[in-house]
Amino acid sequence: MTSYIPSITLPAQVFAQPAVSILLPIALGTGVGFSVKPKETQETYLALKQPPYRPPPKIFPPVWTVLYGLMGFSAYRAWTTGMASLDPQKVLLTKQGATLYTIQLALNLVWMPLFYELKRPIEATVDIVALTGVTGYLTYIWGQVDEVAGWALTPYLAWLGFATYLSAGTGYLNGWTFADKERNVPPSTKSEHTKYVDEEPEKK
Repeated sequence: MTSYIPSITLPAQVFAQPAVSILLPIALGTGVGFSVKPKETQETYLALKQPPYRPPPKIFPPVWTVLYGLMGFSAYRAWTTGMASLDPQKVLLTKQGATLYTIQLALNLVWMPLFYELKRPIEATVDIVALTGVTGYLTYIWGQVDEVAGWALTPYLAWLGFATYLSAGTGYLNGWTFADKERNVPPSTKSEHTKYVDEEPEKK
């Protein structure tokens, strides 16, 4: 059973206001995405050997925007429903979920810098495994408070499972090191090159 820890939990005002609750994870996720330089991140992603079913880089921004929005909606829904409940157990679960939510958000935001900026696939994979576990427990906790809040986290949890596969698969295929992973592409054509390093070249 996870405890409610106010000192490491987002303020109640974040959960109680729908606009803040929904927009905060979107803003933080977008900020982290831009901080690691999107163009360089895409080039790194394409330069790495990838497991099957890897999505193209352009898929990630819209998917994460939707998932962050659902995450924020779930937080608002669980908090407002749970804190208004006359059941002390639901109130306790709501507060415990708030701490779990804050922890998972922090784990979420550090994955991209670990994976792309610092090029630490082992640490990034450990991070996303922990993130998936915490989010799974959060889904269970807030699902007991409000079914809608629990279901709103389900797409996020499913995507994290897929992302864990991609993170671990990419790390394994690249020997768990991304050092000196650069594409052999002339600068003049680099921005137009969209193929993965392990894809077959087009036949002319």
